[in-house]
Amino acid sequence: MAKLKGSIVIDKEKCKGCGVCVTACPTQVIAMSDDVNSKGYNYAEAVNMDACTGCTNCSVVCPDGVITVYRMKV
Repeated sequence: MAKLKGSIVIDKEKCKGCGVCVTACPTQVIAMSDDVNSKGYNYAEAVNMDACTGCTNCSVVCPDGVITVYRMKV
């Protein structure tokens, strides 16, 4: 069976910094940034992309739908 490798893209300008995705990620790929976007919110960012499995938990729980998940078989 093939192993899945994941990758996420977060639209930082639309992120409101709720942090729900951070707690939903089982592999601690996402963290809140110290920087702010143009609206003044601390946004979520991928910090450990090598650990991403493409589980889509972050995308499913995001209330604003700003996370896109890509999966690839390795």
